[in-house]
Amino acid sequence: FGTTTGELLKLLDYLVAQGVEAAAMESKGVVGAVSNEHRGGYQDWLASNILEFTSDAYQTRLFDENNNAVDLPGYRVDALADATIRYVAERSKETQPFFLFTSYVEPHHQNQVDDYLAPTGYRERYSGRFTPPDLAALGGSSARHLGGYWGTIKRLDEAFGRVLEALKSLGIERNTIVLFTSDHGNHFRTRNAEYKRSCHESSIRVPTAFCGPGFDGGGRVDELVSLIDLPPTLLDAAGIDLPSAMQGRSILQLLRQDAVSTDWPDEVLIQISESQTARACRTKRWKYAVTAAREDANACGAERYIEEFLYDLQHDPYELNNLIGFDSHRAVADRMKQRLTKRMMDAGEQKVSIDNAPSKPGGQRRVEKLKVDE
Repeated sequence: FGTTTGELLKLLDYLVAQGVEAAAMESKGVVGAVSNEHRGGYQDWLASNILEFTSDAYQTRLFDENNNAVDLPGYRVDALADATIRYVAERSKETQPFFLFTSYVEPHHQNQVDDYLAPTGYRERYSGRFTPPDLAALGGSSARHLGGYWGTIKRLDEAFGRVLEALKSLGIERNTIVLFTSDHGNHFRTRNAEYKRSCHESSIRVPTAFCGPGFDGGGRVDELVSLIDLPPTLLDAAGIDLPSAMQGRSILQLLRQDAVSTDWPDEVLIQISESQTARACRTKRWKYAVTAAREDANACGAERYIEEFLYDLQHDPYELNNLIGFDSHRAVADRMKQRLTKRMMDAGEQKVSIDNAPSKPGGQRRVEKLKVDE
């Protein structure tokens, strides 16, 4: 997140300022070892940038604080989970609070072999099983890849369970906050030539779960939560005052009995780069996306965009029916355009222009006026 002066601030800066020991077991960014000035402020370090290029499913190589190579035994998920448990066990003996960031590769794509490397026997267990409706309709690489993908997720789930059980056995589960999340999903080349970086739910909707103090009541939050809400949530849960410059909100306010849900934002901003320069706005019902004009297609941002997608998530949750351009949905697109441009400017982007998609008849389609703002 950024301040109004443009200075880059990190969640870690505020935790360390409160006396928290910070450790990283990372796996993604320059291939291999990382110099101290590029470690983001972590005091303890066992990591490798872009681990999928410096390791394989059964050959995990990380680098310690002195950039010495450290080879860990076992399947890669288990190797990282074991390292996490060893670190937590050591830290549990100390009184100083700690913040540990563990980044698993799985279920990420193993680029050099174009596959998802599940542990032995796990691909076979899940091949030919459940296929989400969007993948069943659009195909992509899902027929070849889903078995391995489900298998890596199963092993990751088991490893995460071992970490939680370690906290319990060490007697610190009641004063340790745990966040499990991901940076993106997977559309298996059904939306573009790769497997992520699109506005679609299969790319942007990720698992996010908290447990520990403040999160021990169970349940599910129905409001739209964005990744920018996670740092303020962690600071709030740790009893650290939230910086005024921090974007996002703590979801703890949604868990309190006196929470006023009407105060929570009813849309989220989606920013897409690399595969395309695109922006999107999602409400509980509507998804509206635009892509940069050709001359700005490879930039981080653009001055001019063109409408690309409009989905009615209430009736088309798997986003198989693009409504952009239909005259029956012009009012919805116009309202979503207003929402999107406002959110972009609130996030510090420049004022942009968005060209309407070519109009086409909506036939029997129509949207009641009151449904436009849903």
